Amino acid sequence: MNGLTAVLSTGRGRTVLGVVGAFGALTAWLLLSAHSGNAYFPALSEIVAEAGEYWTTPEGLANIRASLTTLGAGLAIAVVAGVGLGLVIGQLALVERMVSPTLEFARAIPSTALIPFAMMLFGVGPEMKIFLIALGCVWPILLSTADGARRLDTTMMASARAFDISGLQRQVYVVFPAVLPRVLVGVRIAIPLSLILMVTSEMVGAQQGLGFVITQAQATFQLLTMWSGILVLGILGFLMTALYALAERRLLRWCDPRRAGTR
Repeated sequence: MNGLTAVLSTGRGRTVLGVVGAFGALTAWLLLSAHSGNAYFPALSEIVAEAGEYWTTPEGLANIRASLTTLGAGLAIAVVAGVGLGLVIGQLALVERMVSPTLEFARAIPSTALIPFAMMLFGVGPEMKIFLIALGCVWPILLSTADGARRLDTTMMASARAFDISGLQRQVYVVFPAVLPRVLVGVRIAIPLSLILMVTSEMVGAQQGLGFVITQAQATFQLLTMWSGILVLGILGFLMTALYALAERRLLRWCDPRRAGTR
């Protein structure tokens, strides 16, 4: 029993458990919906067939591409802004005390509550969606980065001063590598938020994207198309998380001895 537990606790064992869990969930969904007579809960096989029929067409692919473009732009802006501001706030106590009340006030406002403001400011184009995604995703990255910068190892910083490493050189070669694990934690939290905000922003005034298709399908009672959009959204979220986890493991291999010997 202990041997089995040890095997399952390895990276390959956790992957196997994840595959088994996902297969079990899909099997349960398939069995529960197989003989469903409810139009609002169609069979999974019909949803998959609809997804293969619509989302592989030029129109479906264009909607996916539009969603991923706005998501990528918004998330990239959030990462750059969050890391930059987090490094400044975390290392300068005076700046942290000055901006903390303002940051807490702004962070408490849901990004979706600013949709009317964003529409007046940017219209209903991609800029509005990018603004909302960036605004909602910047907080976990900023706070996690600031926390990492606030807890920098004093011995490491003393060594940097002893070797006269200062300014931009210290930020790039000393501070940022030390804060990188915390930055990646913030990005990991921001990824599912970006998907939520992407879909939400596309449900209001948009003419393209996953959220637009789901909303239009619901309004016109094309329930299979609606469910297929939800399925595609879940698949995209899974793929983004899996790819990010792979990139994160490679980026953090240098700071975790347990990862250094794994392939």
